[in-house]
Amino acid sequence: MSTQTKTLSISNLPALGEPLEGGIFAGVITTKDGVHSAVIRLPGNGTSLTWNKAITWAKKQGGVLPTRPVAALLFANIKATLPSGWHWTSEEDDASCAWYCNFGYGYQSDTRKSFGGGAVAVRLIPLIA
Repeated sequence: MSTQTKTLSISNLPALGEPLEGGIFAGVITTKDGVHSAVIRLPGNGTSLTWNKAITWAKKQGGVLPTRPVAALLFANIKATLPSGWHWTSEEDDASCAWYCNFGYGYQSDTRKSFGGGAVAVRLIPLIA
């Protein structure tokens, strides 16, 4: 997942659901490389997009599609700001399928990348103490 070169201080984060860096603060996640990052849900919703088009749409918003853990974090912490229904994640299952999250119920599954689903974009900003 893409991150910005900017960093934020962990002591200056707003409450969940509050504005931050042009989006909505959704929480903190630790990436696989051990970096603690603020998760920002960016404005806008993509609709009826194949997986590849959803990736392109998210980049145009200045972010990326969420990973499966980030999609779960969005659902847990800022569900009220999310459109219900199926939304792509950035994770592939195999060459023809990718994972998505239902923001109405929170569960995840995989489907063909040619399916027309929704998209939300996120940005990760590394945190410093």
